[in-house]
Amino acid sequence: MTKTDLVVLAVDDDIINLKLLKSMLMKSGYVKEVVEAKNGSDAIGELKARDDIDLILLDIIMPVMGGIEVLKVVRADNNLRQVPIIVLTTDETKKGEALEFGANAFLIKPIRNDDLIRKIKSVIV
Repeated sequence: MTKTDLVVLAVDDDIINLKLLKSMLMKSGYVKEVVEAKNGSDAIGELKARDDIDLILLDIIMPVMGGIEVLKVVRADNNLRQVPIIVLTTDETKKGEALEFGANAFLIKPIRNDDLIRKIKSVIV
């Protein structure tokens, strides 16, 4: 990974998880901005409003619109489908479904900083 100015969309209904993710990302040296969304619907709104998002960190189990639905919408949109998506969840049984619908990578919560950075490096070219 060579980019050091990534804009990351972090999507999680748990505010503590969002703050933790933001803290890890901002300390990494690779991220210049973290855009937060509390559910899939908000995430889609952010993606449609901005054209500078380099990566999506996506929780699966959320109210309003879950992560699998977000994957389906993003992968069906020609303007968004190239954005890498790393799925974050406590439910390992969702891995196959997430990958089937277009996730680039998968992390089990609680997220460890080293694992997160390694996954980001693996999906950002």
